[in-house]
Amino acid sequence: MSITVDRKKLSFLERTYIPQIIGGLYITFRNMLKSKVTLSYPDQRPTLPPGYRGAPTLVKDGDGREKCVSCQLCEFICPSKAIRVTPGAIKADSKYAFIEKAPQAFEINMLRCIFCGMCQEVCPEKAIVLQNEFSLAGFSREEMVRDKAALYAAGGTMPDKIKKWSRVKSNEELERGEH
Repeated sequence: MSITVDRKKLSFLERTYIPQIIGGLYITFRNMLKSKVTLSYPDQRPTLPPGYRGAPTLVKDGDGREKCVSCQLCEFICPSKAIRVTPGAIKADSKYAFIEKAPQAFEINMLRCIFCGMCQEVCPEKAIVLQNEFSLAGFSREEMVRDKAALYAAGGTMPDKIKKWSRVKSNEELERGEH
């Protein structure tokens, strides 16, 4: 069974499309008089809001030593499986032999990363940080997989209260009787 829909009869002005043309020109001229909102990227960069989650990077401590202990929590928590950590042992003759592990290899596939920030939240050493970097570019897929050296170069150093490389305990730990 077919249904007949009664359509409204168009007036003469509506049939000539003059009101629609005038409306479109009004919007065009109104926007031409507004100030410019475009940026000359990369010379001008947008201001990022606080708490912006950009590309994950590895950071070193204040003395320039790597903070990562290759616990692999970031690898396990990553929902897109973008992080791959290969744990390695520290040599027995090193002065840092009391540290259990250090990463032999650390990779983050930026094509898979969804910038959720879960790796930063789960890291016990605060070794992985989401920076304000938002423009990631590469000519091949291999360039978008960042290795340990590239992650440390992008992250830099970030001093904090965690002193995993130091055998000296803080006064607070000594007062609490922690060993």
